[in-house]
Amino acid sequence: MRRRVGEVKITVIAVGKLKERYLEEAIAEYSKRLNRYCKLEIVQVADEKTPEEAGPAQVRQIKAKEGERILAHVKAGAYVVALAIRGQMVSSEELAARIGKLGVDGRSQIVFVIGGSLGLSDEVLARADWLLSFSPMTFPHQLMRVILLEQIYRSYQILAGTPYHK
Repeated sequence: MRRRVGEVKITVIAVGKLKERYLEEAIAEYSKRLNRYCKLEIVQVADEKTPEEAGPAQVRQIKAKEGERILAHVKAGAYVVALAIRGQMVSSEELAARIGKLGVDGRSQIVFVIGGSLGLSDEVLARADWLLSFSPMTFPHQLMRVILLEQIYRSYQILAGTPYHK
């Protein structure tokens, strides 16, 4: 499966900066692998400092600020997938089928959104075309970038029929 005119652009928008070198290296490796299949962009938006004793109103305000930063990077017409615990859980094959169908349907940009430690704002969730959950468990949002990129890579491997996905 080679890149061709009209290929899908995948953008990952994530709240916060990576702090661990091993995560940066894993992301660089999956980015390199994905380069064969799609145009990948990773956008980091600043996170807000969260006080230890933040109340519900303060949490909403923090998520709203982070949400504004996220939405500033979402272009009109993009298919937005928000990672959310309350989202739909799918198998790797189902994710691959969805990515493949979006490409066939002419969707040129898929945006995956990873929130910060408090999750995503209601505005981001409302803009999303699909809420995706990897598990009912909570994962560190920095590690989630690696997990997401691996699953996107796995999706392309499934679509290409390679033995990567066993």
